Amino acid sequence: MFELDLDINDFLDTYWQKKPIVIKQGFIDFEDPIMPDEIAGLAMEDELESRLVYQEAGQWHAQSGPFSSFERLENDGATLLVQAVDHWHQDAQQLVRPFRFLPNWRIDDLMVSYSTPQGGVGPHIDNYDVFIIQGTGKRHWRVGAKSELQEFAAHGALKHCEEFAAIIDVELEAGDILYIPSGHPHEGYAVETSVNYSVGFRAPDQNDLLSSFTDYCIDSNPDAPRYTDREMLLREKPGQIEEQELNEIHRVMLANCTSPESLIPWFGLMISEAKHDLDIAEPEEPHSAQEVIDMFEQGAQFIRLGGLRAVYFEQQPQSLFINGEQFNCEGFTQLGHHLCDQDEVGSELLELLSEDKDALNLFTRLVNCGYWYAD
Repeated sequence: MFELDLDINDFLDTYWQKKPIVIKQGFIDFEDPIMPDEIAGLAMEDELESRLVYQEAGQWHAQSGPFSSFERLENDGATLLVQAVDHWHQDAQQLVRPFRFLPNWRIDDLMVSYSTPQGGVGPHIDNYDVFIIQGTGKRHWRVGAKSELQEFAAHGALKHCEEFAAIIDVELEAGDILYIPSGHPHEGYAVETSVNYSVGFRAPDQNDLLSSFTDYCIDSNPDAPRYTDREMLLREKPGQIEEQELNEIHRVMLANCTSPESLIPWFGLMISEAKHDLDIAEPEEPHSAQEVIDMFEQGAQFIRLGGLRAVYFEQQPQSLFINGEQFNCEGFTQLGHHLCDQDEVGSELLELLSEDKDALNLFTRLVNCGYWYAD
């Protein structure tokens, strides 16, 4: 549906996480996959995270959804933002696919914003990489060099940064793409009523990782290693913690992460868990394995649920991690990896599933979970 007009190798070598770039007509003849009334409809739902940002008498304001009315959008200077639209809108989900030349696990979600003239969220700095696609209308963007800038709360739910010199100053039109690496200050304002799409890339920081790993260890390791004294001698300085004691503390703390491979079970579960709610709809009646085969034979394409995370590791190819759960595909890794690598699967799997009962049972289970559905 959307074809990215970009020299991917040059982009990765020259720009990815290095410097921003404007990709004029990155999507040629771009048409919006979602209409403004649909954006508003999603912002009315409890399951989706949404915000309304606007200025009034020179002051910034931000409200969190769900919303029941949108009077503010009748005035200039207002922006409605909805997160994880790819989880809930199949056509909008297609806009994420062209960016899968980057690892799936790094893709966060698709945010959609609708702005009236002069609408924006103010100058700010994101701690993640983002592609901003211009839809209907025009938007003026300024992007600065990566630098240490003072940040402050323009509102309780709105962080801004101080003024910056622009290295990119451009007006985007439909189909243009602006790539902004993490840490670069930027601000955008609608020149006219416009729609923008932001494909963000997650980059967990050390605190996020340690917090998640600690929770995993607590839940999965009831008999955790405990500190013990290797050798105890009479102390002349009882107030001093000696080197061998600190070394033992260090050993106990790292006992569950002695190698990169030891992190696989935790990281697979953590990184495959959806950050936002998914639009999961399990079949009213579970499908049998034969029914799944019949659907393939009738030409069905099975589509992966929007926003569903499915990953595997090079070092442990028999394990799949899907939506925070681990699955075993030992003996049919071809199927497991294909499901993780592709957004849609069809007749190319028919022979494999017809010949391997275990592979068919796993795929049938995933279909009955609502993770893959027949188009």
